Formats: sequence, C-alpha cells, structure tokens
Amino acid sequence: MSVQAETEDATVYRVVINHEEQYSIWPDSSENPRGWTSVGVVGSKAECLSYIEAAWTDMRPLSLRKAMEQMEHVDAAPEPAQAASPIDEESLPVRLSRGPQPVELGLRPEKTVDALIRQIETGYVHVRFTETRGGTELTFPLEPGSAESIKEQIARDEGPLRLSGNLTLDYVPVRCVADIDLSTFAGTGKLEITTS
Repeated sequence: MSVQAETEDATVYRVVINHEEQYSIWPDSSENPRGWTSVGVVGSKAECLSYIEAAWTDMRPLSLRKAMEQMEHVDAAPEPAQAASPIDEESLPVRLSRGPQPVELGLRPEKTVDALIRQIETGYVHVRFTETRGGTELTFPLEPGSAESIKEQIARDEGPLRLSGNLTLDYVPVRCVADIDLSTFAGTGKLEITTS
C-alpha cells in the first residue's frame, strides 16, 4: 500500500442525507453540501459506508417510493360500495401508536448478537414493523447515554431488551419503543406521538 493511500484513509467522514432520503458521505471538516443534512454518524470511510449499507435498504428516492405507493392505492382502490372508512386512512404514525405491534430488528448481513452490538455502537437501531404494508423499517437514534447499558444487558443475556428513541415520521414527531427478545431478535413495538 502506498503512503498516499494511507493518507487518504485517514480522512474523517460524516453520513449525510438529502430530502429524497438518499445517503452519502462527506468530509467531516467541510460544510455539508447544499440540500444535505448530517444524520449524526461520524467516522472512517468504512464505518460511514457500513452505516449507510445498514440504513439505506430501499435505494429508490422518496418521491419515487411515494408515487409508487399512490399507484398501488389506485390499483387497489375498493369498489364504490366498499369505500375506505376514515380509520383506513389514518396516518402511519397514528396506526403504529395503537398498541404493541410485531417488530423485528433489521440486522445485516445476518441476525447475530455481534451485528446487534455493532449497530448499537453506531448509536442507531433499525426496527421493522412486520405487519405494515411492505414492512415499515424505522431507523432512529438511541436515547442519549443508553448504548452502554444496552450492551451490558446484552452481555448478561437479559431480556427483553428495550430500545427507544425519537424520530419524525410523516412530519409527526414520535418516540419509537421496542421490546426485543434476544433469542429471536423480534418482539413488540409501538410509536408514542410526542409534542416536539
């Protein structure tokens, strides 16, 4: 390996995201490019790319995903006599706040304790609500200061493991709370709609 290659590897990067929910990395010493915001993950190029690989599970831009969802709704529109009730049209945050829902952890490349610990060390977790259309996977930051106690609980093999953190879903501020069985990496979770 050349000296130049080693120098390039020393750059500290941060993970950034745009309004289309597309990810990239950017040198941490530089200002974010216009239209991109930091997700709070900083590290080597490999660490940042590893985070993006775990978080960016659907490469389609957000506008395309929404357009395709609208097309699915049109294709699956009920007959006039079976029009959707107001409850069917509730927003996703409201539906996921209605009591515990089945969830599983989004661990890649495979579901192992080591993969879970690596994910927790990034400060973010990926929780998939398995009974939503397509399986809604939410990535959220763990509550400040909780990563070490979670890792200690994993080391003691005590469950269920409670993972929680705040995020914004469909412009609604929510807190995601998931109770996970360490033997299956699955459990129950729900959203709590917050005021800020």
